[in-house]
Amino acid sequence: MVAFESLAVTTVMPGVAEELGGVGLYALAFAAPLASGVVGMVLAGMWSDRSGPALPLVAALVALSAGLVVCGTAPSMEVLVAGRVLQGLGGGGATVVLYVIVGLVYPTRLQPSILASFAAAWVLPALFGPYLAALVADAFGWRWVFLSVVALIALSLIVLAPTLRTAPKGVEDADPPQLSRLWWAVAAGAGALGVKLLDSSLWLACGCLVVVLFGLSRLMPTGTMRLGRGLPSVIATRGLLSAGFFCAEAYIVFVLQEKWGIAAATAGLALTAVGVVWALGSQAQARLPKVSHTRVLVTGTSVVLLGVTLLTLVVWLEAPAPVAMAAYVLAGAGMGFAFPRLGVAMLQHSSDRDRGANSSALAAADSLSAALALAITGVVFARTEAAGADAFVAVYLVAIVCSAGAVVAAARTASPGAVRR
Repeated sequence: MVAFESLAVTTVMPGVAEELGGVGLYALAFAAPLASGVVGMVLAGMWSDRSGPALPLVAALVALSAGLVVCGTAPSMEVLVAGRVLQGLGGGGATVVLYVIVGLVYPTRLQPSILASFAAAWVLPALFGPYLAALVADAFGWRWVFLSVVALIALSLIVLAPTLRTAPKGVEDADPPQLSRLWWAVAAGAGALGVKLLDSSLWLACGCLVVVLFGLSRLMPTGTMRLGRGLPSVIATRGLLSAGFFCAEAYIVFVLQEKWGIAAATAGLALTAVGVVWALGSQAQARLPKVSHTRVLVTGTSVVLLGVTLLTLVVWLEAPAPVAMAAYVLAGAGMGFAFPRLGVAMLQHSSDRDRGANSSALAAADSLSAALALAITGVVFARTEAAGADAFVAVYLVAIVCSAGAVVAAARTASPGAVRR
């Protein structure tokens, strides 16, 4: 359900922004659910540790459905962005609860395979999602791309019902909820959106950036911002990796349409290919349980950096479109290799007392870093385009910087004193 929604919306969003006259809010439409998702993640993590995962998951899916309905009926781009905020609250909460369930139910030796299966669940949506989204948008209108996902959520709840009735409960001695973390999540999410909304005022935008960075430092384990060894760098790697890759993904259909005149359905083939190679990369890392987390993560992040760098060069040189798509797919293979292992590394640093908190920190770093990067790219895109330069190249340069940071962080994910294999 998450896969269909993500790939479908990425495929149709350029057309949505054009129809609603909101191209200036294009990046914000992607950043909004990522920023608000941080609030849902923190809330779901605290809730799951205290009472178990069942109720938080149901609440998250209800919020996600409500957001999709708002988006599907939006009369303007501003209302659509508001719907995406609500959608993010639910989607972020559901993400954390799924990690909590994996940690509660499956032994450590099975967790790499279970998290790899999360990526495998993207294969069918990747194969058919972008094409179906373009087909539905052409035949019935883009609104049904959002509204149809509500039916998938209802189906998900029906399938999950027996499991949720017997889901493990929380632990009585779980760490008490830290409401300050929730307020910092709200402040950081609002700050990430403010970077884009206040781009006409450089000082206010910089102020929002400071709020986001300070909020991140409060939401993450101690030492994350300075890439401390072990869990802090695992969290930092997730954030930087997501920021780099999802900047590239948000603009891939856009750049293929604008620079090469490719139709949405054809451009969506790049998303399809990434879904497949992501799943293959995830399965590959699951077959390497004896290879250290650090080695797997350095390899995966380096491949993402290579793919994003090649994509930037292709866009700058205006090489053939298939080369741009191939570079993006290469980055997707690196994501598939590294992404699941980050979840495994986080769970191995966690106990029953803090599994929800650490899961929410990992997911919050993912979501908030990507939201901040997308907000920054929205500002960079607008200002570069106004200056008459290539706005897409400028956006992808931001993605390169984030991806390079992920490689550095990945090299520090081994616990202090751990022996690398």
